[in-house]
Amino acid sequence: MKNIHSLLTPQKYRFMDQSNLGPSFSALQSFAIDDALSMSVGEGMSPTAARLWVHHNTVVLGIPDARLPYIKDGIEYLKSEGYQVIVRNSGGLAVVLDDGVLNLSLIFPDSKEVNIHEGYEAMVSFTQLLFEDLTDQIKAYEITRSYCPGTYDLSIGGQKFAGISQRRVKNGSAVQIYLDVSGSGAERARLLKQFYELGKREEETRFTYPSIDPKVMASLNELLGTRLSVSDVRDRILKKIYELSGEVTVDPLEGQEVEWFNKRLEQMIQRNEKALENLT
Repeated sequence: MKNIHSLLTPQKYRFMDQSNLGPSFSALQSFAIDDALSMSVGEGMSPTAARLWVHHNTVVLGIPDARLPYIKDGIEYLKSEGYQVIVRNSGGLAVVLDDGVLNLSLIFPDSKEVNIHEGYEAMVSFTQLLFEDLTDQIKAYEITRSYCPGTYDLSIGGQKFAGISQRRVKNGSAVQIYLDVSGSGAERARLLKQFYELGKREEETRFTYPSIDPKVMASLNELLGTRLSVSDVRDRILKKIYELSGEVTVDPLEGQEVEWFNKRLEQMIQRNEKALENLT
């Protein structure tokens, strides 16, 4: 627990709010920004960073999703429902992003000193602190019939509202969480349930894809009876990182970070073209 506490209480946080950049802000850019920040934090050029991001009507696929036997049919369905589709470079499977889903990346240094579980546990603890005035019932365990199921699913009463992934680059690590703040968790789950039904059909696959039950997913507002907005949760995060550190700076990418971002974005674009080639 000592490592987790020290991860969350640096002397200074760097805060980057990209939650209101609008529909033209691509998730490909987000993953490239996190890579650049991970390299900067890992090199000691930047303090521990907290970055907020929102993407409109985007389904982010995991690498295994791109190998579904009828993936073309699945992607065509998502596009017909008005969603962009990209493949991410961190672990996990498909997730739904829209303007009711807030993503938070906490970017920590010393990935060689901090094991991957401590990174996940730090995000679990941070989320529990974030909403401690509203509930003490946030649990971390796998919700098997959710989309993108994993050991660090966050749920209340067995209904999942958040999932965590992690990407380690050089000496930094980006721990990323999506928080279903508003809207219908079940509707998002139904979208991906249909995606997998079309993309897999009855085929046998080496990889086990989730059998999604929309009833096991919900938004925070549905679970807590609240009317939280994405901007409300943004304000909570900013207040919490200030409480944990005492100093918060707001700095955009600059200098070497911009070079790293451009390089990583180009790699992301090329990787997506390769993963989705002949499918669109």
